Amino acid sequence: MSQILSEVLAANHAYAANFGDKSKLALPPARRFAILTCMDARLDPAKYAGLAEGDAHVIRNAGGRASDDAIRSLVISYKLLGTREFFVIHHTDCGMEFFTNNVMRGLLASSLETADLTPKGFRDVGRGPGSNAGEYIEWLPIRDQRQAVIDDVERIRNHPLVPKSIPVYGFVYDVHSGELTEVEGASAIGKAA
Repeated sequence: MSQILSEVLAANHAYAANFGDKSKLALPPARRFAILTCMDARLDPAKYAGLAEGDAHVIRNAGGRASDDAIRSLVISYKLLGTREFFVIHHTDCGMEFFTNNVMRGLLASSLETADLTPKGFRDVGRGPGSNAGEYIEWLPIRDQRQAVIDDVERIRNHPLVPKSIPVYGFVYDVHSGELTEVEGASAIGKAA
């Protein structure tokens, strides 16, 4: 058993021992909103948004992008579970800013080992074989963080399965201060009708 597996199982055992009334939490989120944010380990949506278990849906992916799957989750969140507001929250110093589709595809074609991030970008240090399967994936890299928030809010707002009555807010979380900053223009685009 790996050390990480052992630590996770021990933490779960301690958590389950004090689970208490959490088994009585309702399926729909109590505060009726959803957050789409990045999977970056430095972000703790429960802390930066003041969430307790059962409060909100938190959808995470690389970059917090409005991918088809993220939108699928948002649609399920409101249609089946009653959320009434969406937040798109990207962050500063995001790893999605450090590569392009072509860079990612090239790294994967070269090897499947973890690449190194250098001052000049990602560099493959692994040995092959790689795979060309990455050619078929849109990696959704970010060139401009604020513009990416605007683009994602706009994509959600204009999606035919998202009702115009749901406001979609756009923010950037600062990994150095912990503050959320509203992206000018994003929330105007995401305004409820």
